[in-house]
Order: sequence, then C-alpha cells, then structure tokens
Amino acid sequence: MTIHFVVHDEGDSVGVVVVEGLKASNRINGWIMDQDKMIEFDAKSDIPIGHKLAIKPIKAGEAIIKYGVDIGKAVSDIQPGEHLHVHNVKTKRW
Repeated sequence: MTIHFVVHDEGDSVGVVVVEGLKASNRINGWIMDQDKMIEFDAKSDIPIGHKLAIKPIKAGEAIIKYGVDIGKAVSDIQPGEHLHVHNVKTKRW
C-alpha cells in the first residue's frame, strides 16, 4: 500500500503529501505516525509533494494544527482532502 501523506498525531488537522503527482479524486492513504494508524479518503485537490492537506473538516477561523503546533488559521472552510496553502490559511503572526 502506498502512503500518500503523513500525519504526526491524530490531533493534527493536516498531513503532508509525500508523493509526486497527487491528483484530485485519487483515493489516498495516510499514516498517522504517533498512533501507527492508517486513514484513507479521496483527494479533493491536486496537491504538490511537501504541501499540506486537510485530514478533517476545518471551519473558517479555526486553528490549523501540524505536528501538534498551531501554525495558522483557516480563512475559509476546508474539507478533508483539500490543499492547504496561502489561498485558505493565514499566519497568526500578523
């Protein structure tokens, strides 16, 4: 089984894509490292390697959690399998 993305902890809201060519509508597998658990769902966006994707629904204004750390906030609702980047996430620093 191919692992398409990794997640540090099941409390995180995002994972990181670890393969090239992830396309919308692909069925994708993720590994949650701390719990040694697999999750699966459909990609809703084309997502480049190294970029983040949502692993659970995130409402506008909610914190984005990666590696157990608050890395920003959603500026729009984001569904599992969607790409997270500058178009839907903003830093809380400014």
